[in-house]
Amino acid sequence: MVQVKRLIIFSIILFSTFCAYAQDVEKTITLDEVSVKAAKVVNKADGMIIYPTDAQKQASNNGYSILEKLTLANLRIDNISHSITAIDNRGRVQIRINGIVVGKPDMLVLNPKDISKIDFINNPGVRYGDGIAYVIDIVTRRNESGYTVGTDITSALTTLQGDDMVYGKWNKGKSELSFSYDVSGYKTKGEKSRQTADYTLTDGNIYTIERNDVESLRKSISHNAKLTYNWADSTATVFQASLGGAFNNAPDNYTVKDIVDGTRQYKATSRAKDKSCSPVLDIYFFRQLTPRQSFTANAVATYISTQTGNYYDEGAPYQYDVDGKTTSLLAEAIYENRLNPFTLSTGFNYSYKNIKNNYLGDASSLTNTSNNRLYAFGEIKGTLQQLRYTLGVGASYIHYTQNGHKYNFWTFHPKASVTYQINNELQLSYTVQMRDKVSRIAMTSDAMIRTNSMEWTVGNPDLKPSHDMDHRLHVSYNTSRLQTFVEGYYKQCLKPNMAHYERTDGNQFLYTQINQKEIDALDVYAYASYWLLPEKLQIAANGGIYRCFNFGYDYTHCYTSWFYAGSITAYLGHFTLQGYIDNGNRFLEGESKGYNGAYSVMKASYAWRNLQFSLSWANPFNNYYKSYENELLNRNIYKHTIGYSKASGNLISLNISWRLSRGSKHKSAEKRINLRDTDNGIIK
Repeated sequence: MVQVKRLIIFSIILFSTFCAYAQDVEKTITLDEVSVKAAKVVNKADGMIIYPTDAQKQASNNGYSILEKLTLANLRIDNISHSITAIDNRGRVQIRINGIVVGKPDMLVLNPKDISKIDFINNPGVRYGDGIAYVIDIVTRRNESGYTVGTDITSALTTLQGDDMVYGKWNKGKSELSFSYDVSGYKTKGEKSRQTADYTLTDGNIYTIERNDVESLRKSISHNAKLTYNWADSTATVFQASLGGAFNNAPDNYTVKDIVDGTRQYKATSRAKDKSCSPVLDIYFFRQLTPRQSFTANAVATYISTQTGNYYDEGAPYQYDVDGKTTSLLAEAIYENRLNPFTLSTGFNYSYKNIKNNYLGDASSLTNTSNNRLYAFGEIKGTLQQLRYTLGVGASYIHYTQNGHKYNFWTFHPKASVTYQINNELQLSYTVQMRDKVSRIAMTSDAMIRTNSMEWTVGNPDLKPSHDMDHRLHVSYNTSRLQTFVEGYYKQCLKPNMAHYERTDGNQFLYTQINQKEIDALDVYAYASYWLLPEKLQIAANGGIYRCFNFGYDYTHCYTSWFYAGSITAYLGHFTLQGYIDNGNRFLEGESKGYNGAYSVMKASYAWRNLQFSLSWANPFNNYYKSYENELLNRNIYKHTIGYSKASGNLISLNISWRLSRGSKHKSAEKRINLRDTDNGIIK
């Protein structure tokens, strides 16, 4: 019923938008000469180059806004929460501007009118790192002289939630100085969950506990500031130095639960607080050695100070604090040579990280980890008549020590891709790659924390890298108005880092990760985007089926799901109307079958000179938004959890942006690589 309701809502959005546009068409179709052009899409071996239309640029006010209108396959772009996520279970999305890996502040500062093209990489090469499924690289122009100042304010009207930014950029000659400051926060009381847990005890009896939230409070505030100096000698040399810092504070978040524990019923309270401070120094250098050769280097030093506190009194009070200190140095260098008939890229990445997390209280432990990783890669791209190819290989040496444990790993990342251009509109491509992946640092610690009265989370320092083999077959057909493709994707993962539950003689249930047997996943989906009226009305839809097998040493689980997404955008002069809907993200991970909530939004925006106003209505007619659902399928533990968010349902948000720019444009070499570290290694 919920899915039917969402389809009805989307149909209403589609019909009302088209009717509104039809009225506008009557006023404009009789013009003598109208120059219309749709977005130009150019296929390439690892994705496509997209040239946004003037209408799309004029109707957008930041990076998220322009990406919303491009209807990229399998991506949910949320300009309310300022987030981009993949809905197809393949991995993370990496956002770049002129090759820079950027975050929310940079996307909010971005002026869509400065965009020359967007490189959408749906088949990333070996240089992009682990767990990256999509890369979006936005290529822009910058001012040679003059300035840009502006602000971007987003405020929810139905709950306490906001995200505000001010920024400025000044150019003179070869120098550019920029500054940005962003503050965001929320305070909600509508987050609730319901859970039923069945524990099979050592004597064979089943012990049931129900945990239902009756009251909750979530609040957080974040500050992010960055100062950057850039010196560019045309396109020959670029030097950039930036100093930034982030401060996050989530004080005294709590949840009151109604516990039915066997024959007992009582109230339990969980409390959590988290505070962190992270200064970052970033130095970048680029040099065009010859017309065909270039060298790029980047070094980033990061310090992360974290203080967390946790309290939960289910069964008996349990409390611990964590005082965390993380220091890291990341460095990368890349050499590129545009040879004939191929382009050679080679480079290395070195990272050093020292983590000292002191767990105090009931979870008393000192985790002292030193991690060194050296990654080297080589890649060639070339063309043989109608055939485009990419061949690459990466290798890592990892050495880390932790509380007396010493480990050394070698990992390898070979990849090959071929694309056959059948004609100007139709192309066929095939990609195969192998990847070795290391589990996140928190799960390789030897710390142990209590989750509730029956469960504990335990790190495993003996985790080894897992081995992935991916196959991808892609057929696309593109014209000036139509972009469409069909894709099949298969992944086999050997010795994966997956969930493992142990039951002790004292009926404690311990969650950890070990190297299990195998994961097999199959994904088949299709995508289509079409301009019904060029530069005026665009529709897009994609959907597919996902099937996954998880083979553990003591379990086998299979899960089949389907997903869809659809959108419509109408450009009506100064007005823009948008509608978007998807059915969420379903996945199987270890013994956990999960669901992340569906999403729908209607949006209207108005642009006038340097101002733009946008009004959004997210998850309409949904008072209690179902944000997640999880089912644990272990033979000794069965848990079913459903989470609801009152704040995310019927969420109405207002965005106001203002930007003033003065100056002339020039082409310049921009930052092409960027390193970042946010992992504090704390078990949660």
